[in-house]
Amino acid sequence: MRAHVYKSTRKANTYVYLAARDGGEALPEALRSQLGPLTFVLETELTPQRKLARESTEEVMANLAGHGFHLQMPMTVPHDPLTSDWGTDA
Repeated sequence: MRAHVYKSTRKANTYVYLAARDGGEALPEALRSQLGPLTFVLETELTPQRKLARESTEEVMANLAGHGFHLQMPMTVPHDPLTSDWGTDA
C-alpha cells in the first residue's frame, strides 16, 4: 500500500499519512483547519513487514484503507517528578 506523508505547518511534529497524493480532502474540515497547510515529506510503500519509527504499520494501513488518512501526533514525554517544585526553601 502506498502512503504519502505530509507534515503540518501549524502543529510541530505532527504528520499525516494520506492514501492519495494531495488527498487532503480526505481530512475532516476541522482537522484540516487545525493542521494548516500541509508540506509533502515523502512517498513510501507500506507492507506488514515494514517497520515505522513511531507508528504501528498495521494501524497506519488500516486507517489509510478505512479513512484515507492516518494522523501521527507528537510523542508525549512522561512527567519527571524531579523537575517539580517540592515546596521546600532549600
